[in-house]
Amino acid sequence: MKFFSKVMIGLDMTEMDEILIQKTVVFLKFLGVEKCYFVHVSKNLAIPDEILSQYPNLLAAGDESVEAIMQKKIDAQNFPKDIEVEVFAEEGDHPLETFLRWAKIKDVDLIIMGRKETLKGSGALANGVAKKAPCSVMLLQEKRAPELPKQIMIPTDFSDHNHMIYDFGERIADQLNAKLIPVHIFHVPQGYSKTGKSYDEFVEIMKENARKDYKNFVSKHNHPELECDFILDEGEDIGETLLKEAHKMDVDMFIMGSRGRTKSAAILLGSTAEKLIKVNNVLPMIIFKKKGETMGFFEALFRI
Repeated sequence: MKFFSKVMIGLDMTEMDEILIQKTVVFLKFLGVEKCYFVHVSKNLAIPDEILSQYPNLLAAGDESVEAIMQKKIDAQNFPKDIEVEVFAEEGDHPLETFLRWAKIKDVDLIIMGRKETLKGSGALANGVAKKAPCSVMLLQEKRAPELPKQIMIPTDFSDHNHMIYDFGERIADQLNAKLIPVHIFHVPQGYSKTGKSYDEFVEIMKENARKDYKNFVSKHNHPELECDFILDEGEDIGETLLKEAHKMDVDMFIMGSRGRTKSAAILLGSTAEKLIKVNNVLPMIIFKKKGETMGFFEALFRI
């Protein structure tokens, strides 16, 4: 099954590149990738002396030298020869804007970025891409072993738009023979005490209501037998809450989606996804967005 034919991979000219390329190779066949664009965007493409010392035979200047280094990194990881590769480096005062422009120009289906855990780097570009890309995004973490997931957590709010994301999650899990773990975060509304019920009693009321909503939601999908994990929102950071739950359940990938309330909003993420991206630098994530439905908003956003 081909999920994403054209993929763009962001390299930053650090040792994270080799890690990211190695991890990407594991996913290529499963994702159905036919072409990979390797992209490096920087405000200045001048090559640091420590890089030049590693590649003393480089004679070309500027972007050609950077592209030569990128190609050497790819070749060193035994990248599959049956997948078409294009490598390019770009200068830009605003790297995020430049990177996303190229994603549109190349009409890619998926962007793959690295998330650092111990290596130096703020992760600002990867976070920005995840939030604003007009296509799906995969974040692959530095320390995680390069392997396909066996247990996939998918937070769901039972909304109409979430059906599309959930369907994608089911197809991913079926293709990998992995377990899909739906999760729903529920909360107790303020003023519950006026009902005469205790807090614990109202927790059960809200959980039971969520169970009914989930049963109706999942009945429209291929695996209505799947149980949902219900998590009480007790005021902690939702991203941290999801990450803790994922560790408890031995999850090895998240699938999230965009807001989806309107076409213009679908390019951006909801607060839950943003919070999880911010705290999660240990588990791979796919942020699923329906390609094409947000292009008009994307063009307006960057004045293309």
